[in-house]
Amino acid sequence: MAAAELLSDEGYRADGRRPAELRKVRARMGVFGQADGSAYIEQGNTKALAVVYGPHEMRGSRSKALPDRALVNCRYSLATFSTGERRRRPPHGDRQSAELALQLQQTFEAAILTRLYPRSQIDIYVQILQADGGNYCAGVNAATLAVMDAGIPMRDYVCASTAGLAEETPLADLSSPEEAAGGPRLVLALLPASGQMALLQLSARLHQERLEAALEAAGQACRALHAVLDRVVRQRLREVTAALGD
Repeated sequence: MAAAELLSDEGYRADGRRPAELRKVRARMGVFGQADGSAYIEQGNTKALAVVYGPHEMRGSRSKALPDRALVNCRYSLATFSTGERRRRPPHGDRQSAELALQLQQTFEAAILTRLYPRSQIDIYVQILQADGGNYCAGVNAATLAVMDAGIPMRDYVCASTAGLAEETPLADLSSPEEAAGGPRLVLALLPASGQMALLQLSARLHQERLEAALEAAGQACRALHAVLDRVVRQRLREVTAALGD
């Protein structure tokens, strides 16, 4: 699918969305009882699970403990059954997963109030169960809900979305066929209340005007996701409160 074919003459994308429209989002918190926090999210056909353990004492070598804040330890993986192609699982994880885990760590170090937990560790594990575009972003959004489910204080929600361009028209929340079209792709993780960017990644060079258009599309998508995630958190709070009342 070429960039020119991403939008119909009527301005619709292949899946029927308008350029700035998100895929349908469904999310739940507290889905994994053995963890301190957990969440599951679907963004279109992309499905992600996140679990959180901690804060807890350092595991392994205590020399890694940070005297003034918690260590955020992240793992990111793509399930072998997550795509139509059969993937061989590398014995110690692949390089891309390691890079995405590092990005996840940097993203949440910008949001979690780590200084409240010196010499401790917070583990965030994200697995993509079904991959259909925006995989890393779905993982970030699931991890945000899981960290909140664990009761770990954050400066703000972390909301992530992709954006691209169909010629000059910015597209938010790219699906897998749109990502495969080969156009420029922007990944943004945003703290919506402050507007602080926790992560900004671009797959190709863009003229400033086109970059600003794509960045604005991703920012609007992140703010729309914030409203969705906030409703999920409030629903979870009502459920927990009701359970305690019983």
